[in-house]
Amino acid sequence: MTNWKTTAFVLCALAALAAGRLSAQSPDFKAMLAAVDANGDFGTQDYSAVFTIVTQKPGEKDSVMQIRLFRRDEHDQVVWIILKPEAQKGQGFLKVDDNIWMYDPESGKFSHSTMKEQIQNSKAKSSDLKRGSFAEDYDIAAAAEGELGKYPVHILTLKAKNDEVSYPTLKLYIRKDKPLMLKEEDYSLSGRLMRTVLLPPKYIEVAGKTVYSQMLIQDELNKGEKSQLTISDVSVATLPDATFSKAFLGQTAR
Repeated sequence: MTNWKTTAFVLCALAALAAGRLSAQSPDFKAMLAAVDANGDFGTQDYSAVFTIVTQKPGEKDSVMQIRLFRRDEHDQVVWIILKPEAQKGQGFLKVDDNIWMYDPESGKFSHSTMKEQIQNSKAKSSDLKRGSFAEDYDIAAAAEGELGKYPVHILTLKAKNDEVSYPTLKLYIRKDKPLMLKEEDYSLSGRLMRTVLLPPKYIEVAGKTVYSQMLIQDELNKGEKSQLTISDVSVATLPDATFSKAFLGQTAR
């Protein structure tokens, strides 16, 4: 073998070896995203909790809302009911299969809704309270590394697979030591930052899952407007099947 052929062969072999090592060292980002989803998926166990939402807007008095949430992740069923303030008590939300409704106790009527709807005057959306499905709804467009506070993180940019999600582009900041998010950035189709969701590392351990106890949602279009969500009374006790029905919302509102 001539010298130039020998050199070319060695260079190709080294490049292949380096590529193999790089591939072996690179994280499986799809598996990482699935692990983030799995941590918030209670499967065959029912999940319930109380969300206290404090919303702040410049020049206005803080508004406080309390919601009781019920979920049956196995069937992607969601119910939430407003407990406070008194003026909105009994208003509720129901998702069963592909049907989504809002309930008004004053009129006793249901109206069609979507997971994209904001929860009353807060910065939270109905989709913030459902089982996460990043791996199902998004493709990974890019990956990078960084730090958030004292935590090394993987930064994944996601592009939506469908138009049913609340935002077409997300950027997730996921801890390297465990599949938990610390931050989510939500972007419009044009690439404008719409919301930032901060998830402080304060957790509730329940049924082998690590549940976030707080969320801070910042409105990036209306600076200074934000909602702090605090999660309490978390339970995985089995719920009656009737919980996920229109009749349940009507009876609870009485």
